[in-house]
Amino acid sequence: MATNNEPPGHELSPQVEGGRPMSPPPKSLEQSIAETTRQMRHARGFTLSELAARVGVSRQMLSKIENAQTSASLATVDALAKALGIPVTSLFRAADYETQVVFSKAGEAPETVRRASNLGHRYQLLGQVIRHHGLFESLLVTLTEDSQPFPLFQHMGSEFVYVVEGSMDYRHQETTFRMEVGDGILFDAEGIHGPARIINAPVRFLSVNVSEDQPADPHGAS
Repeated sequence: MATNNEPPGHELSPQVEGGRPMSPPPKSLEQSIAETTRQMRHARGFTLSELAARVGVSRQMLSKIENAQTSASLATVDALAKALGIPVTSLFRAADYETQVVFSKAGEAPETVRRASNLGHRYQLLGQVIRHHGLFESLLVTLTEDSQPFPLFQHMGSEFVYVVEGSMDYRHQETTFRMEVGDGILFDAEGIHGPARIINAPVRFLSVNVSEDQPADPHGAS
């Protein structure tokens, strides 16, 4: 029988098929609900009896649900989610095995055209995951002394900006922040925002956008 003699932290990578990791077999809905219910009950500090009372089912029924021994009704699933303080969809998440992974090698991130590309703003797409509920996107933005003027942006979702080189003034609504290497800012992207002035060029910063309400950012990164 083959053994893995790799030292801790250097275990063999999972098997791959067609250049990508093989997905684990999908969980059934019953298994997904069982796993999430048990994990969240422990996280909330509820005993089996306490959660059963909140949901309005017997302790025995909840035990069967947590062990994937029965199919919960839609009404029970809804009550479970409310008692645990989570969206109903969270109970089914473990059954969604079509996950995505994006690896970006240093210096190889592709350039992408955005609204300010023609103004000398360089955008490199580090990764993008699009699901039915929205978008997660990470970009590396480079500004030079020629990257003028600076457009303002406004879009749904949240955004995180982190400076990795240079310094700039960054605006959100009526407030301007002096941002240097290592500085970060997280904000509601529905407020107008964007670089206001370059202090030390070139400026390179990470822009991470998360939107739960639309499949893509219609205007580009900021």
